[in-house]
Amino acid sequence: MPNILPVSDLRDYRTVLGKVSYGNPVYLTKNGRGDYAIVDMKELDELKALKSLFSELEKGEASARREGWISLDDAEKRLGL
Repeated sequence: MPNILPVSDLRDYRTVLGKVSYGNPVYLTKNGRGDYAIVDMKELDELKALKSLFSELEKGEASARREGWISLDDAEKRLGL
């Protein structure tokens, strides 16, 4: 079950931060709407790495659509493998 708290609970930030763990962020609401999330630093680093990976994969796919797909054998030849 997600931890959803009003942002005003940050007055007692130690209690809020105590509820944060890997895979278990705390979502903060402002005027009843989701506004912020507090996540574990390791999880944040992993999310950033995933975002970067997906960005690179998207670039590769766009390039392949423009220039055409090549076979694995051709790719290995180009790389000298």
